[in-house]
Amino acid sequence: MSTARVDPSEFLSRITGEKVVVKMRDGTECHGALQSIDGFMNVALENTVGKYKGETTKTYGDVFIRGTNGKYSLLSSILLERLLTL
Repeated sequence: MSTARVDPSEFLSRITGEKVVVKMRDGTECHGALQSIDGFMNVALENTVGKYKGETTKTYGDVFIRGTNGKYSLLSSILLERLLTL
């Protein structure tokens, strides 16, 4: 794995369109394709599925998540490894 620093805006532009998981403060997870993210960590996802404790609760088209509501975002380890070796 590369230890070179990656500019955050460059990194975020690389993962646009990739599948991510955003875990919300209440424990809900939103699984979808990253459409956009900004400096306030506001996230837009498309083809989103809401899950709580592993159970699908709702299916959405596009979702906008305000940065203060998200706890953290997850990438697959395969995607992360691919991005860090570019």
